Amino acid sequence: MASTPEYSLLELASVREGDSVATTLANSVRYAQHAEALGFRRFWLAEHHNMEGISSSATSVLVGHIAGQTERIRVGSGGVMLPNHPALVIAEQFGTLECLYPGRIDLGLGRAPGTDPMTARALRRDGLGAEQFPEDVARLQHLLGPLQPGQPVKAIPGAGTEVPIWLLGSSLYSAQLAAARGLPYAFAGHFAPRLYREALRVYRDNFQPSAQQATPYAMLAIPAIPAESLDEARYLATTSYQRILALFRGQPLWMKPPVESMDGLWNAAEQASVRDFLKLQIMGDAAALRQQLDELLADIQVEELMFTVDIHAPKKRRQALDILAATRAATAIH
Repeated sequence: MASTPEYSLLELASVREGDSVATTLANSVRYAQHAEALGFRRFWLAEHHNMEGISSSATSVLVGHIAGQTERIRVGSGGVMLPNHPALVIAEQFGTLECLYPGRIDLGLGRAPGTDPMTARALRRDGLGAEQFPEDVARLQHLLGPLQPGQPVKAIPGAGTEVPIWLLGSSLYSAQLAAARGLPYAFAGHFAPRLYREALRVYRDNFQPSAQQATPYAMLAIPAIPAESLDEARYLATTSYQRILALFRGQPLWMKPPVESMDGLWNAAEQASVRDFLKLQIMGDAAALRQQLDELLADIQVEELMFTVDIHAPKKRRQALDILAATRAATAIH
């Protein structure tokens, strides 16, 4: 590696089976505070709708809540699903957040609805949705940029804040658009690992400098299960296996406790699908994680890694960040 990537976190505010949303969000705050103390760069929240077990649907509200409970870590959306919202509303929301927490807010944008088609229709009454994503991005950039003479529609607050915009994706489309617009790019390897090498290469090879970003800046999101040992990590990982299995089956996504064995909980085809979904998942103690990260980063170039950590016990989840942070320090020394 030419340099050590920054470390960041992606949060879905996953509800443990039997917990309340209030308890879940309190745990998310403590998780973010611990990440900040360890030097993590960003803490992003993902927009999902109509999913029992995921409580991050009001993404901008949670961005403000987390930012208000922390001091330095950058907080943002990973991402706002722009087809669900008028660009003006997002400009006003994130412009307000930038005014409240200057220099700490990121606006990551996705073009998927983050939900099922019926809920997507309920979120936005009309419009072309994903088909007008490039135009919506341009409109949002305009609304967050300096006011122009005679500009008829203004984001107040928002205009002139120039909140950093990121494009997120799991295919080549957003990589190409981010490169053409000169924006930072994040690939969703935590749930769609198949095209990560090609997308990152397309982005870097085609990047055009912009007022926001002079050089390419790429992030890769991956799942991680840091633990005291590989055996413990394998045990803790069954929580994520059960959640992805529930996703495939169309069941509620409550975070379930780990189990000693997945035998009897999935069939062979489901096991293969879950493992393919989590193909980039790293797990184990600090030494094992460092080796896996070195192998991952050997043939790609990213400035930042963003981790999803699906561990059931909140205390264990925070301890996992200690282990993860140790890998960055060791890699930097190495």
